[in-house]
Amino acid sequence: MSNEFKIGEKVKCKKFGALNHDFTGNIEKIYENSALVSILEHEKEDEIAVNDFHKRVIVRLKNMKKIS
Repeated sequence: MSNEFKIGEKVKCKKFGALNHDFTGNIEKIYENSALVSILEHEKEDEIAVNDFHKRVIVRLKNMKKIS
């Protein structure tokens, strides 16, 4: 499966787990079906969860979209 994502791209990711809102991030590393994303923008309500994750999460490729 080839993916359309590249390291350094800005993406919009769907909420999951402890995060209650969608968030924006930057791709740091790409795996087979997921990517390591550093969280750039998020809702204030998710601040504690984002800090617990050290502002980095693994996101499924199908749960993110490129931002132009």
